[in-house]
Amino acid sequence: MKKFRKVLDGLTTSSPGGTIGSPSCGSAAGTPTATPTPKEIDIQETLVSENFQLCKTVRHGFPYQPTALAFDPVQKILAIGSRTGGVRILGRPGVDCYCQHESGAAVLQLQFLINEGALVTACADDTLHLWNLRQRRPAVLHSLKFNRERITFCHLPFQSKWLYVGTERGNTHIVNIESFILSGYVIMWNKAIELSTKTHPGPVVHLSDSPKDEGKLLIGFESGTVVQWDLRLKKADFRIYYDEAIHSVGWHHEGKQFMCSHSDGSLTMWNLRNTTKPFQVTFPHGKIQKDGRKESCKPILKVEYKTSRNSEPFVIFSGGLSYDKAGRRPTLTIMHGKAITVLEMDYPIVEFMALCETPYNNEVQEPYAVVVLLEKDLIVVDLTQSNYPVFENPYPMDVHESPVTCTAYFAECPPDIIPILYSIGAKHKKTGYSQKEWPIAGGTWTLGSHTYPEIIITGHADGSIKFWDASAITLQMLYKLKTSKVFEKPKPGEGRAAELVEEDPFAVQMVSWCPQSRIFCVVGISAHIILYRFSKYDANTQIVSLEVRLQCETEDVISPSENENNPCFSESSPHSPQPHHQQQQQHPPSPGSGTPEGNKDSIPHLKVKDRMVRVPPGYQAELAIQLLWIDGEPPQQITSLDINSAYGLLAFGNCNGLAVVDYLQKTILLCMSTLDLYGAADPYQRLTRSPRRNRQSTSGLTELSDNQQSIDMERSKSPTSVKGPGRKLSLPTDLKTDLDHVNGHCTSPTSQPCPAGKPRIPMGPEGPRLTRRGPGRPPFRKAQSAACMEISLPVSHTEVGYASRRAMLQQLHGVTMYSHDEHHTSAPYCWSERESRENSFSRSRSSSVSSIDRDTKEAITTLQFGESYGRKSDALPTPCLWVGTSLGVVLLIPMSIPTDHEERMEEPVTIGPSGTVLMLKGSVLRFGFLDCMGAIIQSPFEVWRDLNAPQDPDRPRRRKLVHFSPSSSQDSCGEGHLAVVCSERQAKVFLMPSQSCLFVHNITESSFVLRADVVSVCNSVCLACFCANGHVMTLSLPSLRPLMDVNYLPLTDMRIARTFCFTNGGQALYLSSPTEIQRITYSQEMCDNLQEMLGELFTPIETPEAQNRGFLKGFFGGNSHNFDREELFGEAAAGKASRSLAQHIPGQVGMEGMKVAASGAVGELARARIALDERGQRLGELEERTALMMTSAESFSKHAHELMLKCKDKKWYQF
Repeated sequence: MKKFRKVLDGLTTSSPGGTIGSPSCGSAAGTPTATPTPKEIDIQETLVSENFQLCKTVRHGFPYQPTALAFDPVQKILAIGSRTGGVRILGRPGVDCYCQHESGAAVLQLQFLINEGALVTACADDTLHLWNLRQRRPAVLHSLKFNRERITFCHLPFQSKWLYVGTERGNTHIVNIESFILSGYVIMWNKAIELSTKTHPGPVVHLSDSPKDEGKLLIGFESGTVVQWDLRLKKADFRIYYDEAIHSVGWHHEGKQFMCSHSDGSLTMWNLRNTTKPFQVTFPHGKIQKDGRKESCKPILKVEYKTSRNSEPFVIFSGGLSYDKAGRRPTLTIMHGKAITVLEMDYPIVEFMALCETPYNNEVQEPYAVVVLLEKDLIVVDLTQSNYPVFENPYPMDVHESPVTCTAYFAECPPDIIPILYSIGAKHKKTGYSQKEWPIAGGTWTLGSHTYPEIIITGHADGSIKFWDASAITLQMLYKLKTSKVFEKPKPGEGRAAELVEEDPFAVQMVSWCPQSRIFCVVGISAHIILYRFSKYDANTQIVSLEVRLQCETEDVISPSENENNPCFSESSPHSPQPHHQQQQQHPPSPGSGTPEGNKDSIPHLKVKDRMVRVPPGYQAELAIQLLWIDGEPPQQITSLDINSAYGLLAFGNCNGLAVVDYLQKTILLCMSTLDLYGAADPYQRLTRSPRRNRQSTSGLTELSDNQQSIDMERSKSPTSVKGPGRKLSLPTDLKTDLDHVNGHCTSPTSQPCPAGKPRIPMGPEGPRLTRRGPGRPPFRKAQSAACMEISLPVSHTEVGYASRRAMLQQLHGVTMYSHDEHHTSAPYCWSERESRENSFSRSRSSSVSSIDRDTKEAITTLQFGESYGRKSDALPTPCLWVGTSLGVVLLIPMSIPTDHEERMEEPVTIGPSGTVLMLKGSVLRFGFLDCMGAIIQSPFEVWRDLNAPQDPDRPRRRKLVHFSPSSSQDSCGEGHLAVVCSERQAKVFLMPSQSCLFVHNITESSFVLRADVVSVCNSVCLACFCANGHVMTLSLPSLRPLMDVNYLPLTDMRIARTFCFTNGGQALYLSSPTEIQRITYSQEMCDNLQEMLGELFTPIETPEAQNRGFLKGFFGGNSHNFDREELFGEAAAGKASRSLAQHIPGQVGMEGMKVAASGAVGELARARIALDERGQRLGELEERTALMMTSAESFSKHAHELMLKCKDKKWYQF
């Protein structure tokens, strides 16, 4: 048992407020701070470093930027390669594997070793890789790097161990798949073409062996030349020269004819009997014009020619449309006999492949489906039905249907929530799919024993919300919600819609969900919040609309009385107890607000439907809250949100202040600027002022206390940017300077290069002059989706980084900081280079208020409702709201909430700041509460009840609340609880109600924390953090001992920062690309069980036997079965290839991969099969040696006998 003793008070210096602990009161990991406590805390910490290990678990979604496609017709698994070097291998639902080439080079082509459990990948760095798929996590066994030639095409015949590789120079090389060594047999381009040909035929674009004879290789060159090469005789059988460039070739299964697709949109059919000209030329989409000429058509990029027993052959191709039809979508054309079907696709076609019943190319193919790989989707078309329906895709390939803008991850959900969401969502599923089973059904997957209900929520740029079942490392969509249905569609040219150029006004910024009460809250980019309740019944409802004026506006004259301003209430709903004239009194009018035009300006961005609407079962909107425009300025976007169903309260904040809404009574309880929340307890002793007053440049940064560096300077080490009316830059290319210090090289803002590359010019006394944005300019930018982050920088000659964390906040939360400071004053954070150097690390020589004091834009960064102690003198816990700000300040706001059901609906909730202030270094990110035994205290909640369910007179519906009071389990410890507070720089553990700082740990000095959460792992609790330099860390609670620190993922763009989230059970996720969700675990237990949870890619299946060809076909059909590739390509016959041509690289995990594959039944079978193969090989060698010895013995016997006969009658003197 670990015992943490607190020492006497007085060893640390307090900050100016007197009651505030110094942010630098401890620096060593897990060091107790010198603050008094009323007792000793005895908590047994069970977590140790051995409980933690970081590894990737599974990747969901559509492969980003796909490039290649392959299918194993026996194993029935599909592989997709991508531009970033990734390979996704898909089988039946649950069988989903992601591999990554270390080089990151784009995958050009994929080739399965059919039914062998292996895959060959050809990459853009001219390297071939052999992957072993007989293990749950595939590994590279061999690599072959071409040094002098570029790979353009590969072909591996069925049941062959020799891979044909075509190159850009027109040569064809042959690689032994088993040893991954280049054969000495080479088909040189100048040997393949006629000697009289004066031009180079171009790169190899096609390779295939003849179905009639495996000893004949068909080589297609880009220029239009096709050569059939006799591998035995090492000469060309025939050569075809065509005027148009060739893109692909498809054989008829009998091997007597083949089809080519060309760059002019034509298809040519060639017969081997007469190769002088094609016997058929067709332009499938080229019509004859009036003048008799054909329309010019786009290239046909690929064609497949597949035969069928009971019908005409299928000719399937992509492209070939006429040029004159602009705007037509990409198409896949299926020609079946005389019927031509054109399937329009939503995205460009990357690759397609017909799925056939047989792996043999010399049998009737019988195609049953076509897999179409699009740029952003995967479609499988059913060829067995005349209308060609598509199969319903069981994989979550539509995560990116609209760009993902936020994520949330919930583990250990109530077990009933997933079935009910699925049942509601199933009613809205699309119809018209093929009735047949999904054809990609390879591999095996079973539900592991370590599963529990998990839900992932994604918010999107179009305002939609998707709930996903993430249990057992799978992903399946449960339910989709469209938040845009709450608002009226803006009519063109009406109101502010005519002035705005807003592409994604409904984009989701953050969500808050209570799984127990099923209350759901959404924050949108237009500074709006929507509250939803769940119901299994449809209903007629009217959405209540509240309008909040959360704007930092005070009188122009600075006076002490302004500190005593009442909270500003703003409410336009009839439910509000405050009449409108009170709002005007409490809000000093801004310039122009007294005029009718000024009143018209106080409107929200979107219009909520004000009529009764019919809502289906599921999540139904109950309340919409919008922030108002003030004097032509858009509202600041919302940066924090929390909702509590037991209290019936919703709190949100932005860089102007905090608002608390009673969603049961539909009233605004609190609407107050951040500065007003402090009252007399402001640690910076700032005066409330008009943000438009100060037009003088500031004198730099000052320290706040003797032992504390300037808090602004601490903040200046993270990347900052400004949202202004400037130009847009997209990450990561245009923010290299910012990202350099995101990755750990953090410097002060003045030392980093100008983001726009312009020289800095010291400002004059008036500071920078920024033009005021008029109401006609677009106030909102396009939604900052997590898929494609965009950052706007002001076009100004003073583009230095901001010292405040506010700019980083706006990147993470998509906040458009159209603050008054930035548009109408010299921003307090813009200073000359010389001034900043003089004042950054020393006390200010000026006696004036520091620059931080002049900043009234202190953002609310995190909020948390819970039972706590608002004041030191409190004996019992009461409902409280914990508020964290961007300046590292924690405020406690106690509330008085009526407990009786009737009183709660009628009596007002009283709420008011208590003056309790705690401090940390860096912007506050997360709160967590522990009891004195070290267990997490859950926030109280209301048990879900369906408000639309039929009334039962005998059992009236009443609110049922579940409270987790800190004092409920404190019999042995007395009263109180622990509060865990984590900021960008440090974590602290406070004892409540005494507010003593028990432990402090400085998490990082060179970087800053992006995400933090208090999570349960291995039946205990810890603090998990993700830093901007890519480190994932865990700290024990409450002692804050470092348990794990892994340099996992350097922050390459803000998408990862905005979507990274932790959850219980040692899991986390982030958007690894705009279309893919990557899940990781930091739990050793989950890493150990991962092999059991993943699916098997390879299943031992007997290779189907080839059809009996019959005597006549075998006799006249060539000698394909007598072809011995080993005899031709082996070292004995062909010799060794040049060492400088290609370099063999053995796989690093070859042997380890085979050991891993030996786990489980399939691994045992694979090992047994390998052992049998080896034993058979040894037996074969032994048999050969025995036969050789027998032959040698017979020869010796024969010679001995002949010698005996010769010498039999000779006399002795004849020898």
